[in-house]
Amino acid sequence: QQMPNNSSFTEFLLLAFTDKRELQLFTFGLFLGIYLAALLGNSLIITAIACDHHLHTPMYFFLLNLSVLDLGSISTTLPKAMANCLWDTRAISYEGCAAQVFLLFFLLGTECALLTVMAYDRYVAICHPLHYGTLLGSRACVHMAAAAWGSGFLNAVLHTSNTVSLPLCQGNALDQFFCEIPQILKLSCLQSDYLREVGFLTLNCFLAFGCFVFIVLSYVQILRAVLRIPSQQGRHKAFSTCLPHLAVVSLFISTGSFAHLKPPSVSSPSLDLVVSVLYSVVPPSVNPLIY
Repeated sequence: QQMPNNSSFTEFLLLAFTDKRELQLFTFGLFLGIYLAALLGNSLIITAIACDHHLHTPMYFFLLNLSVLDLGSISTTLPKAMANCLWDTRAISYEGCAAQVFLLFFLLGTECALLTVMAYDRYVAICHPLHYGTLLGSRACVHMAAAAWGSGFLNAVLHTSNTVSLPLCQGNALDQFFCEIPQILKLSCLQSDYLREVGFLTLNCFLAFGCFVFIVLSYVQILRAVLRIPSQQGRHKAFSTCLPHLAVVSLFISTGSFAHLKPPSVSSPSLDLVVSVLYSVVPPSVNPLIY
């Protein structure tokens, strides 16, 4: 289905998980279970932190933000995928696709920044415990969270405005079960527009790598501080407060990196589908269990 440009069609066709009706219904049931588990887990965390004044600390304030982000990101992709499985369709409207692109970049970009802030929180708590109250007062925490959300929002506006303005002439079928910029770029007509967005995506990778380096350096300092604690019980207690964050960061980085940095030689539609589920669905549903 060849299209002259993006003004001549009103919808995209997403990648179907399967053509068999029984498997479509099975996929719907599986996704519904995962989605309800993610909703329940993240909602419980948000409710517990909001209602219990003992949990009104910087670490739990950032965790509440993380749970809100996880709820948002899984709600961006799964409900539409479930609806398509249930109604045996592949279509998503042009506006719906643009909304998915914006929300995913906004929420995942914010999550990357927030995980970096959470690493700083653990660094201050363990390496500078006497200054924890001053360095991470309520105002400082709000400012850090606002900076994370703001950076994600600006990032999403930049990418979405650039992507939706691309003229598309390679059809309207995407090799993904949700709208993702690399898949939309494959439908682009103009090499210059394509390269501009690739440049933006490369800049994003450098920023994400910068966050990763900051987290690693924070944990090197944390490990050195923990090893200087004389008692084994003290070392265990200090490091146990870091383990959930470390696990969440590892899950977020490993799934995202594998999805976007795997060599084309190991690429196939079914593998790409599994990998995309790993990085878009697994972290939001597993994070509450980790914490």
